[in-house]
Amino acid sequence: MGSEAERAAVGLPRVRRMELGRVGIWQYQLDLVPSAQSREFAAEIESLGYGTIWLPEAVGREAFVSSTLLLSGTERIVVATGIASIWARDALCANSALQTVSEAFPDRFLLGLGVSHQVMVEGVRGHDYTKPYSTMKAYLDGMDAGMFMAAAPTAPARRVLAALGPKMLRLAAERTDGAHPYFVPVEHTAFARETMGVGPWLCVEQAAVLETDPVKARDIARGHMTMYLTLPNYTNNLKRFGFTDADMADGGTDRLVDAIVAWGDEAAIAERVAAHHEAGADHVCVQVLPQEATSVPMEAWRRLAPALLDGR
Repeated sequence: MGSEAERAAVGLPRVRRMELGRVGIWQYQLDLVPSAQSREFAAEIESLGYGTIWLPEAVGREAFVSSTLLLSGTERIVVATGIASIWARDALCANSALQTVSEAFPDRFLLGLGVSHQVMVEGVRGHDYTKPYSTMKAYLDGMDAGMFMAAAPTAPARRVLAALGPKMLRLAAERTDGAHPYFVPVEHTAFARETMGVGPWLCVEQAAVLETDPVKARDIARGHMTMYLTLPNYTNNLKRFGFTDADMADGGTDRLVDAIVAWGDEAAIAERVAAHHEAGADHVCVQVLPQEATSVPMEAWRRLAPALLDGR
């Protein structure tokens, strides 16, 4: 009976919640530098005042190991996976890893779980992607039933689900602490909050380009978006909000690019983050898209901090 939604449903009091902060950083670039340097960058992100560092799992560092490395180099900031694939380890292993990291770093590790995408699951990992929703439900059952005969965490172990559609959003609200939508417009945030109701965390990713020239900004944005627009999970979700196949061709129309990627100066990025909060997000993790995809955008994170964290 770990999630806030589950406890509320049976009348149990809410337990102390980890502090995600209203704004965090979603990034993959710390995978691209040596581990010692990634911990140094994480420590500076913490010093700037961001609440959470989010990291992905695809073909880079293993999610739990990477999270532990970043946690060991920081003192207060939460580290979250966005997302750890349910196909990368069985449910017993995932539960053991969650309990282990949560015990070592109380109230500082958030496990984001997701079903990933067919091309990754079947093409890279060699699993069957036929029933992702049913597989996720069974996976959560397996985690909840998993034996863990080691020192237990002193604070609740937390998890959220990568969720876009109504079924997965409801599952996230019912079985976990909330949802982590990725590659979504602000309209989806309002839809997700309405679907999940009040209480579950809504942790929304927002891509951003610190560039005021429209041509340059959208060019960087399209470089980011092109791959995602080949994935049905994202394209089907965008169609819920009025975007069409024509909008998604050739890296996206200006209308779609502007809906998915915030661009402009610091104030423009902050305005988009505020729009997500107004639509119901508890936490927005900003993914800065640098001009060079393999560079760590530390300077951009520094520039954005005063605008994004003012009054946090």
